[in-house]
Amino acid sequence: MFLRACLRLKKLEYADLHKRFYSYRNMLLLTERDFFQDLFPDTARPQITKIFENSPQTIYAGFDPTAESLHVGNLLVIMGLLHFQRAGHHPIALLGGATALIGDPSHRKTERSQLKKSLVQRNLEAIKHQLMRIFENHQNFLWDDKRHQRPLPQLRIVNNAEWYENLNIIDFISQNGRHFRLGQMLSRTSVQSRLEAEGGMSFAEFTYQAFQAYDWLHLLRNYNCRFQLGGSDQMGNLMSGHELISRTEAKTEVFGLTLPIITNEEGDKFGKSGGTAVWLDQEKTSAFALYQFFIRRPDAEVEKLLKLFTFLSLPEIEKLMSEHRKEPEKRKAQTILAEDVTLLVHGENGLKQAERITNALYKGQVEGLAELNCGEVQQTLNGATLVELLAEPDITILQLAMKAKCFPTEADAVRIITAGGFYINQKRSQNIAEIISHGIHVLRNGLTILRVGKRNFYIVRWLK
Repeated sequence: MFLRACLRLKKLEYADLHKRFYSYRNMLLLTERDFFQDLFPDTARPQITKIFENSPQTIYAGFDPTAESLHVGNLLVIMGLLHFQRAGHHPIALLGGATALIGDPSHRKTERSQLKKSLVQRNLEAIKHQLMRIFENHQNFLWDDKRHQRPLPQLRIVNNAEWYENLNIIDFISQNGRHFRLGQMLSRTSVQSRLEAEGGMSFAEFTYQAFQAYDWLHLLRNYNCRFQLGGSDQMGNLMSGHELISRTEAKTEVFGLTLPIITNEEGDKFGKSGGTAVWLDQEKTSAFALYQFFIRRPDAEVEKLLKLFTFLSLPEIEKLMSEHRKEPEKRKAQTILAEDVTLLVHGENGLKQAERITNALYKGQVEGLAELNCGEVQQTLNGATLVELLAEPDITILQLAMKAKCFPTEADAVRIITAGGFYINQKRSQNIAEIISHGIHVLRNGLTILRVGKRNFYIVRWLK
């Protein structure tokens, strides 16, 4: 009995040592991956590393539900929470059910339109389920309890409307307002840029930093949350929280970690495709579109994105990039990146669907499109023209092309089709007199996909 107890104690000591070592290594590895833009206070790096090494910590990131979905830009913050969760720390996702009604002025030229409470609540529920799905996908497909010798700490999701609903405004100002200094609040970059703008800054927006600061104080008091994670555009709000806590909880030190704002080769904010956000919601951006967004990343970006958006180790990334440089035309690095991100966001079924559609559109394996309904095909082929046609006997390829309005004139149709620039279900069709037949030209879902050139798609839905 005594021997068994000693062995159990040794096992627990080893597990604790392993967790501490992994936590320490995790902080170093994230730094090596260029994951952090700044640490605050900027002199606290050794202290932060030691704190993470000694015991599990609680770290939070905030998400204001100003839209019904998060986007790829938010995914980097989620990756940060996941990395700390993997190291044995406790992640909190704070949803700004209250602060979304005010609007964060950071990096904005104009004030946000005021949102109705009902819309904020709908957005909040959608984002909550999105976060839960991503953390579940990570646990199910990208984490192994046995290999890591421990389960993951659970994600906690909180809504700041819960503590503001019953908080009297006079009490809030009298108890917390006295700890803010106007000089410091006015010096924030987010405030200065707006004050200099033509439209100025509203009082509501100016108070945003005070409410976000109080969020951190509330999480510290209730969950011992000493760390906040956010984009580098949140540094001003983060500093306000640090200052409030330093004046109200003098014996407790808190720290902020900011992540870089990623831009593409043109300097545009990452997560935009043709000026449109790439969303994490399947209804707004399909799994296929998300997959293709990462597949199309240029070689100059892919190594950085592998470090930021995958859990591959640095030696694995180095090996992958070495293989990629030998045969860049195969886009192996982009493929691994796209697979891992799609698996995290949309799970195994989403990844399989994205791969099926990719094979159908680019490798001639059209069976993947036949498994989708018309709405899913429309979402996949974003921008494609939908045409509804009555099924008629003995209709030719030329007649189909003209009925679908693929060409302005019949002469253009004959010229382009015979030259090989016309495709039916991703197969080149050059015989203008060929008769359309079910099973060959019509997929089992009752659709025909027409393409003129490389990117001009038409979806034909056959009516009976």
